[in-house]
Amino acid sequence: MEIFMEKTITYHEQVNIDNVLKLREVLRTLPPFARDYFRAIEPTTSTRTRISYAYDIRVFFQFLLSENPSFKGKTAADITVDVLDQIQALDIEEYQEYLKVYQNDDKLLTNGERGLKRKMSALRSFYAYYFKREMIKTNPTLLVDMPKLHDREIIRLDADETAELLDYIEHCGDQLTGQKKVYYEKTKYRDLAIITLLLGTGIRVSECVGLDVSDIDFKNNGIRVVRKGGSEMIVYFGEEVEKALQDYLEVRASITPVAGHENALFYSTQRRRIGVQAVENMVKKYAREITTTKKITPHKLRSTYGTSLYRETGDIYLVADVLGHKDVNTTRKHYAAMDEDRRRRAASAVKLREN
Repeated sequence: MEIFMEKTITYHEQVNIDNVLKLREVLRTLPPFARDYFRAIEPTTSTRTRISYAYDIRVFFQFLLSENPSFKGKTAADITVDVLDQIQALDIEEYQEYLKVYQNDDKLLTNGERGLKRKMSALRSFYAYYFKREMIKTNPTLLVDMPKLHDREIIRLDADETAELLDYIEHCGDQLTGQKKVYYEKTKYRDLAIITLLLGTGIRVSECVGLDVSDIDFKNNGIRVVRKGGSEMIVYFGEEVEKALQDYLEVRASITPVAGHENALFYSTQRRRIGVQAVENMVKKYAREITTTKKITPHKLRSTYGTSLYRETGDIYLVADVLGHKDVNTTRKHYAAMDEDRRRRAASAVKLREN
């Protein structure tokens, strides 16, 4: 008699399963030949990237069907691969213009320069696949300039704001009454642990919510995180993070989780694994009590950690490694302004003559 043991699915495996199912649904709304492209890029892309590309490419075909007279009365199922050869550079430029403001299911959608670039990158990748395999003879996406990205100021918390934020989470219950106070007391140690962890390690919010309790190693003060792309890495933390996690784990021990969520490190008030949006809302709630001029998100806490680490070490390669950047130039671009500050200080550091 064979006995089959049911395998426990991890958070990241479940995310991948959900994305695969979503991708199948989106593919049903795309021209049939599009399946070849998504099958081809599977070995080199994450499920998150593929679903994102699928949504973006669907917008392109929606544009053709709704805005191009040649496709009047047709559906996505009617479009064959040779249609890509009929599209000219002018059509791609019109598509870029369309992306700035367009209607979708009674919703008005807009794209800034980063949204435009992402959608154009998806379309370029899509065209490149069919062009390289000689299924089409032209690639008009290469004849159209990509949207230019302007550098954005990196928003981060200053050292005093970081301390103020943590102090506020610890003590704001003194100002609360009734149900608000009850809710605060119920979530205080969890919230403090999450924000301390984000500030003290620089991990992404998706990495944070994906943590299982078994991912914490207090012997070495490290956590095992699954990075974008699926690679695993141990990220180390200091004493402040250790204390915040230990305090939370004492509270967590009294929580009876919903079935299937027993392994999750951080629970929602519904006793399930906490989600990305819940953490984003929680960070915003506390941060707006500290600063009204900075829009603080979990990613801004990541930038705060990166800034602090770079100021302390001056090692851009270490910062890139700890933050999980595959390309150090990504890190360098984010922290170039700090290099500028150091160069300015160098100008006055050397005295040519004594006063």
